[in-house]
Amino acid sequence: MTTYIYGIADTAHPALPDGMGGIGDPQRPVRVLRHGGLAALVSDSPDDLRPKRRDLLAHQSVLDEAGAGGPVLPMRFGSLAHDDQAVLDVLDELADHYQERLRALEGRAEYNVKAAHDEQAVLHKVLSENAELRAVAEANRAAGGGTYEQKLRLGEQLTEAVRAREAVDAAAVREALEPCADAASTGPEGTGWLANVSFLVRRDTADSFVAAVEKLRKEQPHLDVRVHGPLPPYSFVDPGPAQPAGASDVAAAR
Repeated sequence: MTTYIYGIADTAHPALPDGMGGIGDPQRPVRVLRHGGLAALVSDSPDDLRPKRRDLLAHQSVLDEAGAGGPVLPMRFGSLAHDDQAVLDVLDELADHYQERLRALEGRAEYNVKAAHDEQAVLHKVLSENAELRAVAEANRAAGGGTYEQKLRLGEQLTEAVRAREAVDAAAVREALEPCADAASTGPEGTGWLANVSFLVRRDTADSFVAAVEKLRKEQPHLDVRVHGPLPPYSFVDPGPAQPAGASDVAAAR
């Protein structure tokens, strides 16, 4: 039976609630595999595993429950091993590495911050800061909107100016929030977002981080800033220096 891995914790980590279910329909019981100073949170995997909403939520629920009691190295959804022994082999092979990462993540959570431009607000800001563009816009308005060519040219200039601000504003997001975090990790680019950054934040200073986000929103009203957290620290789990045979999915998961 293929083994599904939710995360890795210290062997002294508090146990999950009795009978806790994980992925699958019906839900597969979650169990703990211990080896030395480490423990892997696992269950059997259904043969037809797919990223369905039900299973994604179950994966997250296990990590949330486990993370409430101590640091957990979360595996990505779909992390599999051939069997339980393959998981134990990984725990043995990468014991030093996993224990170091658990120490580094203890008492910390991930907060993901995405930022985008508020279209009308950023246009107002660009015009207020660019006298040349403002003069062109005012001239067009005085001429009843200007000719088609004039409107097109102004539109192109405004688009270029907004794009130039994207890099500036992305840097401003990091500059405002990095002092409140232990680490930052840039996420994949997504349509509509000028910044997608995950921050590793101490749980006992999380209020300060959230306050910094609110301050950023007030100081940069042309930005639409969204924060998600606390989350398991997916973006800060180093997969390790090796991938033992039979358990590559476990070692490679991030």
